[in-house]
Amino acid sequence: MSTDIRTKMWKAMADSPNVMLSLTGTDEPSEPMRAQLDKDADHEFWFYTTTSNRVAAGGKAMVHFSSKSHDVFACIRGTLVEETREEIIDKYWSNPVEAWYEKGKDDPSLKMMRFELDDAEIWEADPSLKGMYKMMSGKDIKPDEMGEHEKVNL
Repeated sequence: MSTDIRTKMWKAMADSPNVMLSLTGTDEPSEPMRAQLDKDADHEFWFYTTTSNRVAAGGKAMVHFSSKSHDVFACIRGTLVEETREEIIDKYWSNPVEAWYEKGKDDPSLKMMRFELDDAEIWEADPSLKGMYKMMSGKDIKPDEMGEHEKVNL
């Protein structure tokens, strides 16, 4: 079951890599970011940001994700560290990314962060017929009638 729900999360994130990101050691709110995913990496992803951004210091962090179809949800824990490898910075660079930086890759405010994943809690909303009936009729619903929920190591 874990492999299946983990795969569903990665596919949903590839379809829409927009997430909410925050450092867990601060009281700063989460902010929307676009994750740069690698189809061959299932233990890390990246964010372009600025040196003045609230997550630029790095450290323990959390990502919240909701799929476009609102049927896969995830809370992912890990550590944000500065990415300094030029080949990674170049690999994910694109026109939409460049639009955020006045001097492109030479912009002194550019910073790339690598999110090294620890674990996640993933929910898949896939209600059973019985669960749908109960929900529509106001009856008590058991969690397993509404889909899967799993804690997984990443």
